[in-house]
Amino acid sequence: MLATRVKCKGSVLVVDDSPEMLRYLRFMLELECYRVETVSNGFEALQRLSDGCSPDAVVLDLQMPHLDGLRTLQRLLNVRPGLKVVMCSGVSDPLKAQQATALGAEAYLVKPVHRAYLSAALERCMKAHVDPKAASKPSPAVSNVPPQ
Repeated sequence: MLATRVKCKGSVLVVDDSPEMLRYLRFMLELECYRVETVSNGFEALQRLSDGCSPDAVVLDLQMPHLDGLRTLQRLLNVRPGLKVVMCSGVSDPLKAQQATALGAEAYLVKPVHRAYLSAALERCMKAHVDPKAASKPSPAVSNVPPQ
């Protein structure tokens, strides 16, 4: 049996209070060849960054107890300006999507997150991580809407 080496696309920190969603996102991202770390709330995400975790991107749940996704987003970007964050929510709320992108989120995905949308959002983050000019083209704030 021939073993092939697959190049890692980058590292992703997934923040979600649902253990099922953490498993689902980990599975999807590992299939896409990302290194994945998971935490169950915003405080843990901030602690992980303080402890030296340096992800290329963060996938962040919007609705979490204690420290919601928008407040976590603000604090993450205060700790690490330029960090690429993709917001995820079970609610398609254009106001929350606008708030998230105004605060610095790269994308806003609606759960259940489709693999193609998550992959596209993260690939854009990874390109921007390597080449900041690659992120200059604005993307739609809300994804998961099939093209017409």
